[in-house]
Amino acid sequence: MNEDNLRKLCADKAMEYIKNNTVIGLGAGRSINCLIELLSRAVEESLKIKVVTPSDNTKKLCIQHGIEVIPTCFVEEIDVAFDGCGEVDENFYALKSGGGVHTKEKLIGSMSKQYILLVDEGKLTKQLSCRYPVSLEVVRDSLGYVSKMVRILGGDPVVRSTNNKDGYLITDDGNFLLDVKFENVKDFNQLNDDLNDIVGVIETSLFMREVTKLIVAGKNGVRVISKA
Repeated sequence: MNEDNLRKLCADKAMEYIKNNTVIGLGAGRSINCLIELLSRAVEESLKIKVVTPSDNTKKLCIQHGIEVIPTCFVEEIDVAFDGCGEVDENFYALKSGGGVHTKEKLIGSMSKQYILLVDEGKLTKQLSCRYPVSLEVVRDSLGYVSKMVRILGGDPVVRSTNNKDGYLITDDGNFLLDVKFENVKDFNQLNDDLNDIVGVIETSLFMREVTKLIVAGKNGVRVISKA
């Protein structure tokens, strides 16, 4: 089964958790794009929802499909939110790095009654690995200090740059992104706490508490795994 079919399986299953007159959180990525297509058809029929998202691309796609998007700052609670990730393990610990909006994604996850990740079998592991870097959003003035403290923890930090302009990538909130490669991590939960304890770190891309369900698609179909 190809990746597009796996994403469609996840999106179809995700629709079962969406109710009328609710606020929905949407992350970014191709699985979320598939879900938006299904949502647009449901909205055309009768479904009434409002969407919050940290992603400009998701916001644009929702608007193009006639789905109402509202600012997250006007919302106190989200009924259900969906996102993807780079890797998630059996403890519901997840790592997100690529998009650079993990602080806002984590905010939406924390606001949600249910925070559901859509993944294929290849992203579900027994324990998180070090194959992806941990991303940190950091206050600009703290860059040197945070880099030093990260090295003490055993990490190799690289400031994220951009092809769109000369220099470092700046987040929507005016901060830097630091991608930190670790070779061996025994306890990601402890690592997350240690990184968050560094003054200047706004948030990490390790999701230790937010995930409540996984929708996992594979060659044998789709299954749902819920946190006990």
